Amino acid sequence: MKKLCLLVLCLALLTGCGSGREAERRQQLAEQLSARRDLGFTADVRAEYPDKTVSYRLSYEEDDRGCTVRVLEPEEIGGVSVHLGPDGAQLRFEELRLDTGPLDRYGLSPLSALPALTRALREGHLESTWTEGELTVWELVADDHLTVQVWLDEALTPLRAELLSDGRVSVFLEISAWRTPS
Repeated sequence: MKKLCLLVLCLALLTGCGSGREAERRQQLAEQLSARRDLGFTADVRAEYPDKTVSYRLSYEEDDRGCTVRVLEPEEIGGVSVHLGPDGAQLRFEELRLDTGPLDRYGLSPLSALPALTRALREGHLESTWTEGELTVWELVADDHLTVQVWLDEALTPLRAELLSDGRVSVFLEISAWRTPS
């Protein structure tokens, strides 16, 4: 019985934590993303507030000057963008106001979710990994308050992600048109 318990514990540790292969793949992606700043992708974003749910389609573009998150949908506010660069953040669009208040006390919002995802992919600690069908899931600890679970295909292309703040999923992302830096 002791041998069986020890075997089960060893298997749980091997499958629950970042395996050697996944730790290497995670390091490979982090280095690839950190070496270049020409990343771009689109994401369907669903943010869960305590009293409402909001949905957007956003694009993310990054270069040496910083990153820009642009609203694609809903059409009424399409074109609103936030640029984050060395000089701070700038919200851009005629006279419209976009309600993207924080989801938590640490500043996570629908518009900050995409930069938070890329930061976690570059710098986050691989807490655990598992597979779901053909996809690999990484749980990345971005900081003391934010954990990102990201589903990747074999080529390390992120397909979806969930951002957890203080243990609660606050933002759901369905990622498309991922352009990995060359």
